[in-house]
Amino acid sequence: MPHEMNDFSQLALPEKVQLLRQQFGNSSDLVTRDLPLGKSGQIQTAVAYMDGLVDSPSVNGIVDSLQRMLRRETRLPEEMAVTGWTSLLSKFPVSAGSVRGLNEWQAIEHALLSGDTVLFLDSIGECIAVGTGGGEQRAVGEPSTETVVRGPREGFSESLRTNVALVRRRIKDADLWVETKQIGRVTNTDVALAYINGIAQDSVVAEARARLERIDIDAILESGYIEEMIQDEARSLFPTMTSSERPDVIAAGLLEGRIAIFVDGTPFVLMAPVLFIQFFQAAEDYYNRYNFSMIRLLRLLSFFIAMLAPAFYIALTTFHQEAIPTPLLISLAAQREGIPFPAFVEAMIMEITFEILREAGVRMPRAIGQAVSIVGALVLGDAAVQAGLVSPAMVIVVSLTAISSFVIPAYDLAISTRIMRFIFMILAASFGLFGISAGIVALVLHLCSLRSFGVPILSPFAPLSAAGLKDSLIRFPLWRLHVRPRFLSPRNKVRERGSGPKKPMARK
Repeated sequence: MPHEMNDFSQLALPEKVQLLRQQFGNSSDLVTRDLPLGKSGQIQTAVAYMDGLVDSPSVNGIVDSLQRMLRRETRLPEEMAVTGWTSLLSKFPVSAGSVRGLNEWQAIEHALLSGDTVLFLDSIGECIAVGTGGGEQRAVGEPSTETVVRGPREGFSESLRTNVALVRRRIKDADLWVETKQIGRVTNTDVALAYINGIAQDSVVAEARARLERIDIDAILESGYIEEMIQDEARSLFPTMTSSERPDVIAAGLLEGRIAIFVDGTPFVLMAPVLFIQFFQAAEDYYNRYNFSMIRLLRLLSFFIAMLAPAFYIALTTFHQEAIPTPLLISLAAQREGIPFPAFVEAMIMEITFEILREAGVRMPRAIGQAVSIVGALVLGDAAVQAGLVSPAMVIVVSLTAISSFVIPAYDLAISTRIMRFIFMILAASFGLFGISAGIVALVLHLCSLRSFGVPILSPFAPLSAAGLKDSLIRFPLWRLHVRPRFLSPRNKVRERGSGPKKPMARK
């Protein structure tokens, strides 16, 4: 099959349409329609589009407008240059998108698969593509993975154009620049890089652009493909990018100097650079009073409980019984009487069981998944205690660990925490508290070495930034957050110049 328009520019219109149908394997969703125009029908044209990818009223409007505007035309098609056609189409009183001429076969394929309507002209080598993208799409709804008590209820959908528009509604500034390209040799997926010119670092934008250019793969089906190919450290358990399906979260990140990557076909938008403390922040932290943000300390505590609680239990009951208060030690010894497994095996059994129940709750239908996971945990935990396989204390520790992992707002970090939990359990069973201490030191050193598009992931703690600490473990009042994060936007630092609320003057 030729890939240049010059190869069939001299063919008759029926042969062009037949060539197009052959290229798509006579697919049933490729719609072609002959359209004679002019006063005596002397202008032979044909329109082609993919059923389900176009907005049907727009296509009908194009056809009706063509027939109406060329009803009195007497010129032959070769007398009408393609530029004249494009100029004519641009004046249509229909809700069509961009109008452009195409002279490459690959461009025609991409236009059809992007929802455009292509107009073939007899005796003219070029074609005209009119933007008529549409079709059935999921409506904008509330995000299912980032629920908030107070804040916007809008969430991204699977349409890239809709997602970009949702962010533009919040950032009404011409400096919000969006660069779109196609990635994937087969899928040709639209990927958009968004940033605010003048706030985002040029080096970060250039690095993101270069990493996207280096991607050479046949298919991009979700933003996770992009994340895995452009992240800084692929072998680390901790993410160096974050994703969100909330437009307000992405808009806030852009205003701080971050870049966002939209992928057509998924509601999850990537954002970078990311800081480790950002994984413990939620959108509603900024919508409530500043003292509400102290709940971040609870999330951080839950992170350590989810990662270290079973390991500490194993270490204390196996190697360091002298560190346990005597009454509690006697109670634990009584509970473990008759348990056939050591504490490590006991913990592994319960942890793996809870992980199975958690995964079952996610994969089962939503109507029964949550009930099955909760009831299953209660029934299995009680049955395990009654059967003498595990102690009641172990059930409490594992249950607290599982609940604490749900407190972490970032799902990616929650997954990493679950993996780190098993690593610390092995260290505790092998070396006791010394193994846990060595693991924590290694973990901190590893986090210190991580970068997200050149930005230290542990900032503003390492390296220390006093201004960044105002929005880290707790959030200072908005009128105290004068500057943007130093590592994200070193050029445009100031974002607020207010002095805070003022009390009314006392009446005389």
